[in-house]
Amino acid sequence: MVLMVTDPEIPLFSLVRCISKALDLVSPALVNHRFRVAYIAHGLGEESGLEPEKLRALAIAGALHDVGAFSLREKLKIMAFEMEDPHFHARKGYLLLHMFAPFAEIAAYVQFHHVPWDEGRGAEFSGKPVPLESHILHLADRIAVLIGKQNEVLGQVQQICEIIKGKSGPMFMPDLVDDFLNLAAKEYFWLDAASSSLDSVLLEKLGTAGIKLDLENLLAFTKMICRLIDFRSPFTAAHSGGVAATAEELARLMGFSPRDCQLMRVAGYLHDLGKLAVPAEVLEKPAKLTVEEFNIVRTHTFYTFRILETLPGMEIVNDWASFHHERLNGGGYPFHFHGRDLSLGSRIIAVADVFTAITEDRPYRKGMSSEGALKVLLQMADDRALDANVVSLLSLHFDDINSLRVAAQTESNAEYRQFGENAEAFDNLFRER
Repeated sequence: MVLMVTDPEIPLFSLVRCISKALDLVSPALVNHRFRVAYIAHGLGEESGLEPEKLRALAIAGALHDVGAFSLREKLKIMAFEMEDPHFHARKGYLLLHMFAPFAEIAAYVQFHHVPWDEGRGAEFSGKPVPLESHILHLADRIAVLIGKQNEVLGQVQQICEIIKGKSGPMFMPDLVDDFLNLAAKEYFWLDAASSSLDSVLLEKLGTAGIKLDLENLLAFTKMICRLIDFRSPFTAAHSGGVAATAEELARLMGFSPRDCQLMRVAGYLHDLGKLAVPAEVLEKPAKLTVEEFNIVRTHTFYTFRILETLPGMEIVNDWASFHHERLNGGGYPFHFHGRDLSLGSRIIAVADVFTAITEDRPYRKGMSSEGALKVLLQMADDRALDANVVSLLSLHFDDINSLRVAAQTESNAEYRQFGENAEAFDNLFRER
């Protein structure tokens, strides 16, 4: 079974674009904020004389600068011009982004992007130099939040410039403020910044330079996204890791090639990508969801599909990942496919998702026993909701597969705890300054 012969070459900004668009779906108030920061930072970087590679990295950092803000409340809070405790989400963003080697440089920019200039003392933090790019991101982010959506943008320019000038020195590096004022005199800068198609403007500016995503890099990238999806809530901190391990083993037992088994792990990591569009407050709710909240959750597979379809070369992974709530009898969602429409890979992910969901512990309930889980899976197979052959295979190897799931989720939970401790330690450093 050969499904992806060559490694896909995907423009780096296309990877960023798919994450940013998913995060934008949480609230209309956030739409285009990340791309706006990226655009403004790129313009400031040009004014500062940064070389093209640095400009590209800076724009990508702008598009991902607030990935560490997990809850809707936190995301909306950082849209205020002056914030309390702004650094916690920056550290979480750093911890997530540095998991993917090509993002190591931009992770450093994100880490310090709320350090004030403080009359020059902000050139370093806790003995570490703060990159110029972090100060550019800080200024770009604050300019972006000052742009109101209700009013025509050119009429806002004078007031925005006055606010920024008033913070030159204490909050922002004066040289960067001067660069901004040069940019602010040009109408095109503001008209682009207020555009609803900023991602296309940025794509044109950044070009289509790509990174060769060999399987190792692809796994690293998707594991980073997996953590971004799951770490927003203790309720979901280990779910995708469990699905990925289960699906990979089922694929191996079904006779998939070693390469396609790894791609199945990728699909497992990404199957809940669309949950970035679901507020963490809904994911964390211990009580029964309302009809409206459940409808929000039901959108996630649709968004997984739409986000992944923008990435060339990832078609088979999209097929496997996005249809895990479809059912052979047509009773799933969101497309209501029937068995004839569903590939073996997507059937495997569907079984892995149900198996993981019912056996894993959640803060509000214990996972089902082996006997209880098998009963549910076999009943779903009898109802033609799940593929009977895949369920039968899981039943035959239940203990081994369950051990792999437990090990993967134990590792994910340990990473989640370490992630929280590292972010908290960093935040305490800021509080002590």
